[in-house]
Amino acid sequence: MKFKGYPEFTPNVTPKNVFKRGAFGGTYFRTIDSGVTGKKHNGKTVIREYPKEWFKGIDIEKMVISPEYDKKVNKYGVKCGSSLEDWESKDWIIKQDPYGWFQWYCRFYKGRRTKDDSRQIKRWSGIVGPNGRFRRRLMNEIIKKNKKFNDYSISPVIRQVLLHWGYELTNRDLMNYKKNKGRKKSKKSKRSKKSRKSKKRRRSNKNP
Repeated sequence: MKFKGYPEFTPNVTPKNVFKRGAFGGTYFRTIDSGVTGKKHNGKTVIREYPKEWFKGIDIEKMVISPEYDKKVNKYGVKCGSSLEDWESKDWIIKQDPYGWFQWYCRFYKGRRTKDDSRQIKRWSGIVGPNGRFRRRLMNEIIKKNKKFNDYSISPVIRQVLLHWGYELTNRDLMNYKKNKGRKKSKKSKRSKKSRKSKKRRRSNKNP
């Protein structure tokens, strides 16, 4: 998935499919009392801005606007994520998107562009981009245990987090990471050998 003018932003799961696969315990667009806007936001009203096609075949009450978190709704069957209050206290949320990053993503995907885009994309990159900490953590765990990219027994919580950010690991991404990691290891080994040789030469020159 690519967006004109934002080559670094490459999620591979659309907002529609994030909901369809199961995310946020079904509560993302629940009715909230926003500490950022000072207003109550009704979930049923909020989702009217999105295409009805996004929610086709989805139990909206259970998978989108539920007031109660149900980990069984999530694709990986685990609970993850912080509370809205926690996000607000860290200044991650601003008035234009009182629900947070995923609301921003839904609107960005639809075509909206705002001054907040660069900040939100930077957050995405730090978490699930090619060098994002959660993406790397998952890949390193898979490599360490010599498993396949789609062995869901490996780090289901991290996988669920990645899905919430519009990304799921692919075999291609894992293979590219392995190759790059191998190159870095090789370069480090060569530098280490050069360093050892240099030290030997210095010792040799000191001796008569």
